[in-house]
Amino acid sequence: MRRRLYPLTVLASLAGSALALYAITRTWSVHVIPRPGMSGLRESRTGTDVQPWVTGLAVVALAGTGALLATSGWARRALGVLLSLAGLGVTIGAIAGRVGLDPGSAGAGGTLWPVGCAAGGLIVLAGGLSTLARGHEWPGMSARYERKPVATAPAPADHRAAWDALDRGDDPTG
Repeated sequence: MRRRLYPLTVLASLAGSALALYAITRTWSVHVIPRPGMSGLRESRTGTDVQPWVTGLAVVALAGTGALLATSGWARRALGVLLSLAGLGVTIGAIAGRVGLDPGSAGAGGTLWPVGCAAGGLIVLAGGLSTLARGHEWPGMSARYERKPVATAPAPADHRAAWDALDRGDDPTG
């Protein structure tokens, strides 16, 4: 179960942050201002117009989800805290933005997109809590991705001696 929880958490956090980022950029409110003798003036407001900082938190959640793949141990647990806080912030921001907003003639989008943004934040929050609780048990990247020191041969001090060694058929780098 633990090994299945890792990809599920990554995919859920990725989907939640993408949903929140998409929903915050949709139209949450449309107001038509009547003008005599002319067509009405439409004023549209997106979630980003209402709560601009929620967009930043959704991007942080998206980047943090990608970082889950490259970390392990205490760093992954710290990412769990970061994802939890980002998800909670997105959820609170979406709810707070919708509470004082009159959707006007936005139709169902005036309710659907704030709810979608809050749901994405809750999914990221759940992914962060899952990472915090079990992230240290999940496998990390294999050792082949870690940097290894490069072994270098000592350079001969005398360049003439190196050429002489080559003339004799000896390898001066060995």
